[in-house]
Amino acid sequence: MFNKDFLWGSASAAYQVEGAYNLDGKGVSIWDEWVRIPGKTFEGTNGDVAADHYHRYKEDIALMSEQGLKTYRFSIAWTRILPQGRGEVNQLGIDFYNRVIDECLKVGIEPMVTIYHWDLPKALQDEYAGWESRRIIEDFTEYARVCFENFSDRVKYWIVLNEPNIFTELGYLLAMHPPGKSDMKLKFQTYHHTALVHASVVKLFKENGYPGQIGSSIAYSNGYPASDSEEDIEACRRYYETVSHYNMDIYFKGEYPKWGLSYLRNAGLAPDILEGDIELLREGALHSDFIGINYYQSNTLAYNPVDGVGLNKLNTTGKKGTSMESGVPGLFKMVQNPELEYTDWDWVIDPHGLTQSLIEIHERYSKPLIISENGLGAYDVVEDGRIHDGYRIDYLKKHILACYFAIQEGVDLLAYCTWSFTDILSWLNGYQKRYGFVHIDFEDDRLPRLKKDSFYFYQGVIESNGESVLKED
Repeated sequence: MFNKDFLWGSASAAYQVEGAYNLDGKGVSIWDEWVRIPGKTFEGTNGDVAADHYHRYKEDIALMSEQGLKTYRFSIAWTRILPQGRGEVNQLGIDFYNRVIDECLKVGIEPMVTIYHWDLPKALQDEYAGWESRRIIEDFTEYARVCFENFSDRVKYWIVLNEPNIFTELGYLLAMHPPGKSDMKLKFQTYHHTALVHASVVKLFKENGYPGQIGSSIAYSNGYPASDSEEDIEACRRYYETVSHYNMDIYFKGEYPKWGLSYLRNAGLAPDILEGDIELLREGALHSDFIGINYYQSNTLAYNPVDGVGLNKLNTTGKKGTSMESGVPGLFKMVQNPELEYTDWDWVIDPHGLTQSLIEIHERYSKPLIISENGLGAYDVVEDGRIHDGYRIDYLKKHILACYFAIQEGVDLLAYCTWSFTDILSWLNGYQKRYGFVHIDFEDDRLPRLKKDSFYFYQGVIESNGESVLKED
């Protein structure tokens, strides 16, 4: 059974939903620049206006209240608070997030705040290459302090970083996100810096006695061996040592898995770990109150020889079946699972994988968990003024059941946040890939909102505290 205080929620990210990219003193982020480079996003789409949540937040929060949301997870744009990344605070930015927080609380919605969801101030990228430099630790920690000082009297749940494993991979290895680099050692070095940032901010939070709870959200995909062969089983183990456990351990144990780190050192890819790093990281791990995970899909792993398939870019077209096998030679490759369904973007649909992921994390780290993102990106069609997204309802129903099964196995799950509440800008897929309960017509300058069938489904889930789904099972 779901706890009576369970937080049924939904989520967004500042760049993907707010718009108003150059209003009220906001500085320029790396995404404001990236989207203006030809060919970097689907059909040149950008977040200049997005869902215009900056001006429409009251309308959107009213819809959240109508649906019954218990929590709204949103991110703060660093450049609204500190336009140059540090230095002078922009009071108009503070005022905006105060209004959002207060509006949520007025209707009984718990604000869950992500401090960083990928929109680094361009000024810091230009000055010292952003995440490539350890200087970001001090600047980020000071930015977090400004957030805590202004909002922690009303915000009980803080997520320091969203999917650091994804933005470092896409930005520094696959060159699909800013700054568009392809350097595997740099990917591991920048990830190390994100872990130090997390630990530094957690330390600040605890030492200053701010109320509430704090953690970070990692994109997590459990793995299955493609067969019962020793080679595929070993490939799966190597995947965990260099991906899933590697990404999670440094945040929530304060150290890297021994085999994975040894492999990277032998390959000349390991990050530079300086004196004092591990002490700080262990302190951050110890004092993290919860683990956030963003779960969308599992991975099926197979043997990949040293001359095998390398990393390939993602399907960003929405043409099903166009993605290619991808892997790391000598470690593993990710292969299609014939037992599972796939989305138009070739993301596998695997609710059992969510149960397995939650249990794995619970057993390894012994901390409460928050599902900070889970949802289905799909094409939605308006028919007779409605969106009949039964496919999304089916997806959510099965993943909510997966949460219930994990709770039955002892997982301490605090919250389930769908991605997303309204339709938003997908970083690389433009406005064609939709996740929300609320449809937005992005071709209409008025950006009208329209509740989908899934809006009412989730309304029933929340009202019954999950019973509506459990009764159907």
